[in-house]
Amino acid sequence: MGSLDCFAPLAMTLVWERACLEHAVMADEMIGLLALVAAAFYSGAALYVNLVEQPALLALDDRAALAGWKIALKRGALIQAPLCVIGFLLGLIGWIETRAVGAELGSLAMLAGIPWTVAVILPINKALQATVPEATGERSRVQLQRWYSLHSVRTALGLLALIAFFAALLPG
Repeated sequence: MGSLDCFAPLAMTLVWERACLEHAVMADEMIGLLALVAAAFYSGAALYVNLVEQPALLALDDRAALAGWKIALKRGALIQAPLCVIGFLLGLIGWIETRAVGAELGSLAMLAGIPWTVAVILPINKALQATVPEATGERSRVQLQRWYSLHSVRTALGLLALIAFFAALLPG
């Protein structure tokens, strides 16, 4: 061989480093994409509650509206709470890896839904859950309307996270 043989290890090292860098970029993009998907599912479910469930249940009489809300709450909690946590964790990992402002903002928006729910919405949840069918009336309807109004904040946080995670994936 010739005098260029001494460059072979250097060339192999550069190729290996480039492959590792490309793999790391792909992994970062995958984390960001998964965070985006979690935010999309979360905000989609939250939008459904505000745009479909709320008008449908509030069109019913007080007793039926409360009964429907109680069923929907149990099923919704099984979906939205895990998506909120997953979206936050994926966004946090994405931010740690990339320092992208969108990943940071998205993860914080996903996280913000948890204390909002515990501090503001949970007391209404408890009051509505404790309401027996015979006690439904104007008060339970007002509480349901308030609950849906407060839930719209979670919807907004989910949409904010969705937009932020999307922005974090954009080049540049």
